[in-house]
Amino acid sequence: MNFPPAPLPLSPLDLSRLPEAGLEFTWAIPGSKSITNRALALAALAEGTTVLRGVLQSDDTRYMRQGLEHLGISVTERDPTTWVVEGGLRRLRAPSEPLFVGNSGTTVRFLSGLAALVPGPVTLQGDEHMAKRPIADLVEGLRQLGVRVECETGCPPLRIWGGELPSGTATMRGDRSSQYFSALLMAAPHAQGEVTLQVDGELVSRPYVDITLEMLRRFGADVIDEGNRFVVRPGATRSPGEYVIEPDASSASYAFATATATGLAITVPGLGTSALQGDYGFVDLVEQMGARVERSANSTRVIGPRPPRGDSPRPVLRGLDVDMHHISDTVMTLAALAPLCDGVTHIRNVANIRLKETDRLAATVAELERVGQQVTSGEDWLRIEPRPVRPATIHCYSDHRMAMSFGVLGLVRPGITIEDPACVAKTYPGFWDSLREVYAAVGQAAPY
Repeated sequence: MNFPPAPLPLSPLDLSRLPEAGLEFTWAIPGSKSITNRALALAALAEGTTVLRGVLQSDDTRYMRQGLEHLGISVTERDPTTWVVEGGLRRLRAPSEPLFVGNSGTTVRFLSGLAALVPGPVTLQGDEHMAKRPIADLVEGLRQLGVRVECETGCPPLRIWGGELPSGTATMRGDRSSQYFSALLMAAPHAQGEVTLQVDGELVSRPYVDITLEMLRRFGADVIDEGNRFVVRPGATRSPGEYVIEPDASSASYAFATATATGLAITVPGLGTSALQGDYGFVDLVEQMGARVERSANSTRVIGPRPPRGDSPRPVLRGLDVDMHHISDTVMTLAALAPLCDGVTHIRNVANIRLKETDRLAATVAELERVGQQVTSGEDWLRIEPRPVRPATIHCYSDHRMAMSFGVLGLVRPGITIEDPACVAKTYPGFWDSLREVYAAVGQAAPY
């Protein structure tokens, strides 16, 4: 199940090492951010009422909801994880003020596509971090389809004049963000005619586009997938009545990493081999590192090997050489396990993580070095040679994944402090509560 937002620690958070224990623990992961924000956008455009179950309550999903409400869409809560959306194009109206999206990439991109259908101007702006996040490829894609867009810097803010989305073809680079394609795909069924989206080069994070395509079909869209070319035929979408959001696979990577690092047996319910999300593939990586993975259609159990203890024991995890192009949101989770390995970890083909909430590749290198690791890197790769982990305060760069990934390392190595624990509110407000439950499961009070 999902949990409503809980008060978050605002000051640096000290972690302590877990005692050795081979205990069982069930870790309930909140709903997928990616699916929640897609479901909100699709339900807003579809005719009828859609009940969304398993909704994630986080900063990103609240920005998405608020943006849609300012555009005329009704979103009400039955309970914290069940939202009801009254959708349809006739409800859309130009907002009276700019839509604030914080640092939510899915929100600014998905609302940019949706804004092409809104009669009148829509301005999207975010915080100081969003003002550095490129969106020029999506802007150019909208312009190729005949939409008027102003974006002076190539990053938000941007202003879109919508009302009618013409038919046509748009070609965008595929190596920067799959969300540009998802944004246009979700708007395209409501265009005046057929829309073709062409990928220039290789499409990064392709599994996320596959999620979009599957969800579009659930909402009645007619989409043809030709690999590096998508054709969307015009036609009103319709509500499926109810849509159930699966647990977030990116967030589940922290549970799977915790099991791998500590030797716990952790079960994540609701997420298994039937998952839509490509990041579920992270379990394959921890299996290669030495964990045992038990998969079913709707749950996954990871049992870690006997964990390394002390500063210089013989490690038991295996280092990996892996291309993470398509599961790049889990790069930092794997990187935080690398100090526990008995060999080098080489992560390749991840240049796109430089364009996230922060330059994640540079941030990961800096914080691994801060805890004593030997790291080399290039434009799209990093190589980690494990060294004894030294105590350090982890800088988070306002990035939720930095805090959560290094939080896992703090469970097995002493002296790890998370500088900005509250930044997890972006996608997983209850993360520190979940870790508190892990401490309790092994009979130890959480140090916070």
